[in-house]
Amino acid sequence: MPKRSGIKRPTDFSQRALQVVREATGEEPKQEPPEKNTHAVALGRLGGKKGGKARAAKLSAEERSEIARKAAQARWENRPEDR
Repeated sequence: MPKRSGIKRPTDFSQRALQVVREATGEEPKQEPPEKNTHAVALGRLGGKKGGKARAAKLSAEERSEIARKAAQARWENRPEDR
């Protein structure tokens, strides 16, 4: 799983537990995530909103069908057996 940017936390379990205890007792102030640049957020959202529609417009019907077929196959392969 990729690490998310923002608050830096210890990866060691015991160090993380100590940090949680210190934050809960007030010995250490709770870490707040850094503020985001509103212009960068708007720019990223703009591209993200266009992405799927632009990609679909470039693909042929056969290519879209093949992508959908692969996605459905992947969902069925990951399906739990006890259902």
